[in-house]
Amino acid sequence: MRAFALRADDRQACRPCSDPPQQRRPLPESEVTIAELLRQAGYATGLIGKWGLGGTDTPGHPNRQGFDSFFGYLSQTHAHNYYPSHLYRNEERVELPNQVPNEGRAGTGWATTRIAYSHDLFARESLEFVERHRHEPFFLYLAFTIPHANNEAGRLGKNGMEVPDFGEYAERDWPAPQKGLAAMITRMDADIGRLLDKIDDLGLGENTLVLFSSDNGPHKEGGNNPQFFHSSGPLRGIKRDLFEGGIRVPTIARMPGTVAAGTVSDHPSAFWDFLPTACEAAGIEAPSGLDGISYWPALTGRGVQAAHDYLYWEIPEVGGRQAIQQGDWKAIRHNASANPDGPVQLYNLAEDPGEERDLAERFPDLAHSLAQRMIEARGGKPFPKQGSRGRARSSAG
Repeated sequence: MRAFALRADDRQACRPCSDPPQQRRPLPESEVTIAELLRQAGYATGLIGKWGLGGTDTPGHPNRQGFDSFFGYLSQTHAHNYYPSHLYRNEERVELPNQVPNEGRAGTGWATTRIAYSHDLFARESLEFVERHRHEPFFLYLAFTIPHANNEAGRLGKNGMEVPDFGEYAERDWPAPQKGLAAMITRMDADIGRLLDKIDDLGLGENTLVLFSSDNGPHKEGGNNPQFFHSSGPLRGIKRDLFEGGIRVPTIARMPGTVAAGTVSDHPSAFWDFLPTACEAAGIEAPSGLDGISYWPALTGRGVQAAHDYLYWEIPEVGGRQAIQQGDWKAIRHNASANPDGPVQLYNLAEDPGEERDLAERFPDLAHSLAQRMIEARGGKPFPKQGSRGRARSSAG
């Protein structure tokens, strides 16, 4: 079987909340990735797009984390620039014809001469990867960067939704960032379509699992207004919120003959569930002690689908936020950095998916129980104090 992941998380920590608090540290050599597991099972492994878990000369570089080949960005900030002066192929710096006179550390900035659009390079590279490995099992992690914004441009009042042209949206009476967002999504959609066509043309469709998802809800960076297109739908919140609009995203799966077209599952899963899912799909044994649970039964309709006892998220930014979901119930705490024992809001997602009615006063015992589960999810460790640097974390039970 071939595996093909679009913007799905390849990293699986056994206990995410045991990670040290440093931000953007290189992935340690001891970490086990899905790429390593699949390569050991005979898969050709590739990563195209954004990688922020280790640069050259670090143990976190993709080639040291199980990927046979890599093409893209090696830092989160570099990946904000869609007309970069350079990218990386494995550990080699690849110069591009774009001119970035204000280029900062790690390749940040915005280009004044725009010739090579990184997304287009990634889309072309993905077609070549599939063609090159059509006769062997392969795993491709395709980490497209659009429709993220160029944050550096946005901070200076420029249109951070960088795209070669607005295409069919050029004449719409919309703000430029919204034209850019729509053009980005349309461009990505077309490129994914071409990739699926390539897989089918090579006769690989029924033997290739394709997963497509996002890592967060809509954003308001680079001049984008998430309310313009009602991007959160009926859900509350956006990126960096722990309301459903910030953390709940759809996942699309395709494998003709195995995943029935047109079916919908309401099974709640998280990115750390991808590793055991990929292992089960590939017929290999997943490491023990993972937080993740395979959702292969939900995809295929075969077998009994296990469920998490709870899911936990936190983010040290914006004052510190925590959220925990157990069944239909979800608790959220704000200002956790200053008040880690502060009150929580309580919502019933089955009856109130928009999280409009706080039920904490009505069900105080349940609110307290979920607050205690937050402590359990952190392994008993206190929430980072205000002013400390940290990473967004998540865990499961």
